[in-house]
Amino acid sequence: MSTGRKKVIALSGGVGGAKLAHGLSKILPADDLLVVVNVGDDFEHMGLHVSPDIDTNMYTLSGFANPETGWGRVGESWNFIEVAKELGAEDWFSLGDKDLAIHVTRTHRLKQNHTLSDITNDLCRKVGIECRIVPVTDDPVRTIVTTDQGELAFQHYFVRERCNPAVTSIAFKGAEQARLHPIVEAWCESDELAGIIVCPSNPYLSVDPLLAIPGFRSMLSEISVPIVAVSPIVGGKAIKGPAAKMMAELDLEVSAVTVADHYKDFLSGIVIDNLDSPLSQEIEKLGMAVKVTDTIMKSDEGRAQLAKQTVDFLMSLSASDARNS
Repeated sequence: MSTGRKKVIALSGGVGGAKLAHGLSKILPADDLLVVVNVGDDFEHMGLHVSPDIDTNMYTLSGFANPETGWGRVGESWNFIEVAKELGAEDWFSLGDKDLAIHVTRTHRLKQNHTLSDITNDLCRKVGIECRIVPVTDDPVRTIVTTDQGELAFQHYFVRERCNPAVTSIAFKGAEQARLHPIVEAWCESDELAGIIVCPSNPYLSVDPLLAIPGFRSMLSEISVPIVAVSPIVGGKAIKGPAAKMMAELDLEVSAVTVADHYKDFLSGIVIDNLDSPLSQEIEKLGMAVKVTDTIMKSDEGRAQLAKQTVDFLMSLSASDARNS
């Protein structure tokens, strides 16, 4: 790896991705880290534009995230939603009072024709985040989950229905018309880019919406730097969220091998947990390097440790390690 290459792109969804992004922000200079976030979860609720994954990354990297849930803000109060419920409003999606301020600000500025990325950048600066967090696109992309109960918007499936319906397929409405954010494109083309990390987010609900943006997946498969992923599946289970349940419903083996296979067209390597070390040889047969370590981020120190090991692994590889094997 050339010493002139030092910048890292992290592709992130919600809680799991945000934890690793937080770790990366602790070990990399702010100017060398770009966190690219899923917008497929975005939706309008009670007239407000809500960006759950952007907010989770923003709260996590700023230290404001609720440590018990991984999402939402610490020290939150719920006066607004309690009164709204008394007035007959839908309360299946809880809007905390502090969280509400973000949604109101974002919605107001969107109506003034500010871009989602500019708003996100400004909000991140306000809460003390120095690295850049950017939505993968400023265009609307919405994840639609087809289930045994019909089509559901992502938040209806994820929050309102608590992931109970069986999933049969997933689509990303608006993705075909969306444009990859110019900052992401510029970083991918930069001579300073050292590599790309796919954070341990749900491959199907959090990372695939990013890859659905026209040209992005092919760009990754042709890029001249290594790309590594951290598996969100450990010991046949998802650390958080419905990934394992969905994989089973889609007739996929709930395994780090399946994650590796899902990304095999562009991965140079994958980080898997110690529990999955017996899977190393099977994954290597897919044509990628494997790093085995503790991937369970139980503390800020654990996040930074995994981030360092992942970056060291990334820097040890070349783009050809997987794609030309």
